[in-house]
Amino acid sequence: MKQRIFYLLFSFFLFSNTSGFAQWKANLESGVVFSGYNDVRIPGSSGTFFSLDDDLSALSTIYYRVRLQYTLNNKHTFSALFAPLTVNYEGAFDQEVRFFNQTFPGNLPVRANYQFNSYRFTYRYEFPRTGRFQWGIGATAKIRDALIRLQTDNLSEEKTNVGFVPLINFRAEWFVKERLSLVLLGDALASPQGRAEDVLVAGYFYPSRRVTLKAGYRILEGGADNDEVYNFTLLHYAVIGGIVTF
Repeated sequence: MKQRIFYLLFSFFLFSNTSGFAQWKANLESGVVFSGYNDVRIPGSSGTFFSLDDDLSALSTIYYRVRLQYTLNNKHTFSALFAPLTVNYEGAFDQEVRFFNQTFPGNLPVRANYQFNSYRFTYRYEFPRTGRFQWGIGATAKIRDALIRLQTDNLSEEKTNVGFVPLINFRAEWFVKERLSLVLLGDALASPQGRAEDVLVAGYFYPSRRVTLKAGYRILEGGADNDEVYNFTLLHYAVIGGIVTF
């Protein structure tokens, strides 16, 4: 299902009307992910509360993201984002843990996998640049493909969740110099059912008209609290990347 959605979004860009001034961009981002907190209770109303970050140890995680972007007449930006992510943990719980339909004994080696793949389609309206400042605002349709898995040598249990999340998209850029700028870019929204924030703060360097280099910091935070799932996660990203304009 999620692959079909991404392919449909890609096809939309590929065959969209290119009349007027149009600009394509391919955006590749990578770096290292650090776990801030990852609190879990599944089921949300009766499971055992535990912290993947405090009770276990996060392993080193390299990530990547790919975004394809199309801007029409310098005003209307459409983009599709593929952002896979898996963070692995190892250690032992100091107590018995009831997780979903399984109970894991304490003081035994356990491995955990936290997966949070994201597929997003965004529309953003770009306001005209004023002096050194330019900004835009829009909306994002996000499909999340989430999984939490616990494993020992003899036991294994996982909880999956695939769902749709609407988000507010925003972007602001301040041009420090002709070829150097600071960018704030993100998707975020909060509701009684939970919250989600994915925000990048980065420096952009423009060595040429077609190439942009970036480096900065990304924060991913959010979760849900209901009878089925309690999970709130904070992840820190050290970011490097590049953008090619066609």
